[in-house]
Amino acid sequence: MGWESNVRRVIPYTPGEQPQQSGIIKLNTNENPYPPSPAVIQTLREFDSASLRLYPDPEAKILVNALAETYGVKSSQVFVGVGSDDVLSIAFMTFFNGNKPVLFPDVTYSFYDVWAEVHRIPYRVVPLTEDFRINADDYRQVNGGIIFPNPNAPTGVMETLALIEEVIKANPDSVVIIDEAYIDFGGMSCLSLLPKYDNLLVVQTFSKSRSLAGMRIGFAIGSEKLIQYMNDVKFSVNSYTMTNLSCLCGAAALRDADYFRTTVQKIIVTREAAKQRLTELGFTFPDSYSNFIFASHPDKEASLLFEELKKRKIYVRYWNKPRIDQSLRITIGTPEQMEALYAALAEILKK
Repeated sequence: MGWESNVRRVIPYTPGEQPQQSGIIKLNTNENPYPPSPAVIQTLREFDSASLRLYPDPEAKILVNALAETYGVKSSQVFVGVGSDDVLSIAFMTFFNGNKPVLFPDVTYSFYDVWAEVHRIPYRVVPLTEDFRINADDYRQVNGGIIFPNPNAPTGVMETLALIEEVIKANPDSVVIIDEAYIDFGGMSCLSLLPKYDNLLVVQTFSKSRSLAGMRIGFAIGSEKLIQYMNDVKFSVNSYTMTNLSCLCGAAALRDADYFRTTVQKIIVTREAAKQRLTELGFTFPDSYSNFIFASHPDKEASLLFEELKKRKIYVRYWNKPRIDQSLRITIGTPEQMEALYAALAEILKK
């Protein structure tokens, strides 16, 4: 048909499976295995549903102010969106508009190239080292912007603040975006670098460490100028991105710092135990600072392990892509879920 010549065609991002049947152990999308803060539950109970007839606050002030207080920045340095995916998409649209290629790693969050394609942004993938690390010198090349996660996804590898600062210093004319979706599970956030660099944007999410993946809350913190540019684009696309309920629940989650720390620590303890148990089963993996482990086994194809686990109603993540097709990304679940995983793997490996 003639109209199809005007269609923007892209290969979409493929999220992890969301099985609907009961009895599933779901370790494939890096969700938090624990419920949200009791403060969030109380907010839901008290929410006045009659207010749904009204448009939400376009500036999402309740959430923005709570984030500013939590992270010790000005409200004018905070941008919020419908999950960090929305925030990142707006950032791509706002900052990556030149003719020079945007740089990101070859093994990384697989939405980056999708956004580049849909927004018609030139890009170049930069290979990680053999042990899945970033070489800062590789980012000393002509570019129209830089983005990478820290810790990285799907590897869980954490880069140092010194390396990140080296990349930012070498690129004063580019916006450098650090995607910190998993930062709460280990390592140090590069938020501390913000006072020194007005071209640094840090993006985080409530989906992982705050157990609110279903609420869709993401945010960015940067210089006031960066945030103003993002808001200009946002308000040109959709003024009402955040619902009143999302803002209230997000603010409640931020206030309950004790619950946040306790839940994150539970996952860290289970992750460290998982490293030991998976090693005993013969798996190897980069040291993870996230809420998942990127594991491979010398004697079994990752695709076979993936299918065999699925038969046992245990879902993990597998990509049939170069460099990572022999690894599984395993989300850290509850101790009980992980015990079921170890038992299933031991059974599969005996065959």
